[in-house]
Amino acid sequence: MKRLLIDKLLHWKQYEDRKPLILQGARQVGKTWILKEFGKKYYSNCFYFNFEENSDLGELFSRSLKADFLIEQLSFFNGSSITEKNSLIIFDEIQAAPKALTSLKYFYEARPDLNIAAAGSLLGVSFGKTDSFPVGKVNFLNLYSMSFSEFLIAENKNVLADYLDQNNPEKIIDSSVHNQLIDLYKKYLYIGGMPAVVKSWIQNKDPEKVRFLQTEIIKSYENDFSKYTSSSDAIKTSEVWKTIPVELSKENKKFQYKDITPRARSSSYRSAIEWLSKAGLIHLAYNIKTPKLPLSGYSDYSKFKIYFHDTGLLGCLLNLDSKLIIEKDALFNEYNGAFTENFAACEIIKSGRDDLHYWASKSDAEIDFIINSNGIIPVEVKSGYSRHKKSLTAYNERYNPSYLIRLSPREYTKS
Repeated sequence: MKRLLIDKLLHWKQYEDRKPLILQGARQVGKTWILKEFGKKYYSNCFYFNFEENSDLGELFSRSLKADFLIEQLSFFNGSSITEKNSLIIFDEIQAAPKALTSLKYFYEARPDLNIAAAGSLLGVSFGKTDSFPVGKVNFLNLYSMSFSEFLIAENKNVLADYLDQNNPEKIIDSSVHNQLIDLYKKYLYIGGMPAVVKSWIQNKDPEKVRFLQTEIIKSYENDFSKYTSSSDAIKTSEVWKTIPVELSKENKKFQYKDITPRARSSSYRSAIEWLSKAGLIHLAYNIKTPKLPLSGYSDYSKFKIYFHDTGLLGCLLNLDSKLIIEKDALFNEYNGAFTENFAACEIIKSGRDDLHYWASKSDAEIDFIINSNGIIPVEVKSGYSRHKKSLTAYNERYNPSYLIRLSPREYTKS
């Protein structure tokens, strides 16, 4: 299946001041696959090493961090000489070997000619646990679950994907195209973008197989809670994890600690939320007091919403019935529009933005997302067909932005 990150990987390969690459992302979003596919397409040789599968591999890096020594030892380990010309060296699950992570600094300093790409599912969690992280000596890229455009391509709807990517916002989308996209969009909300799940759907068109795979992925995430945290932290992380779908199902989706347990406090559970965020499993949207740049400078970090990194997994946790896919509008209205807002959050992140923000007045007006795109743009997400826009009107009267964006299943209009 095509992943659009390949273009960014190619840019990294061609970059004059290329550094060892760290590819981050949640488990099972396709990091290993895309690095191997990249190596196969754009290199003469590809050498793959997985530190989680073989603990002996990490011991090589405890002997010395000299680049030439490591290349020699990795050749012995590989069973064949690592040729360095137009070769890609992949270090997978590198968080399992902290010394290997440190070695990236020495590879950059001593052998900048080498193409080294490292991947790890819990790298964000691991970064703060070592004093020898190669700060300034590595490049970063993030891989997320498949976007809606990538899902369209997987469904062999390349023309529709191109239409979306190339469509001028001033141009009205034809009704027939709009209806096709809405049908595919509803499927995407249920299926999500986890590559194994999408592949199963393409091959079988079976919602039950989709749900089985989603359940297995969630179990693997929950196993990580106890595997990579202490017992007490694992319990708190699990409690937060199970509360998120409930929070998203409410009309007011701002996260409330009291919904975990009546006596829950931020001091006890904030670290669990940070762990989930660094593991790539959730996205945080922070409230901004005033829509000014930089947005982060006006954020209130005590007020936030939490979104899952994949709408399909959210549906699985909420036990969403697959029959909602074929009902006209049921999926949009289910759980107070949780899926449409979560979808928008994920697409904004996948478009290349690092963080999310929202705005709320002291009364009852709220704008779901505030983005910086050649200026500050308010984005309101609605799951239904209502033309009601009280919050956008309130925001417009107060700040008079150049654009107001309202996302809904209705056909495109401009006013």
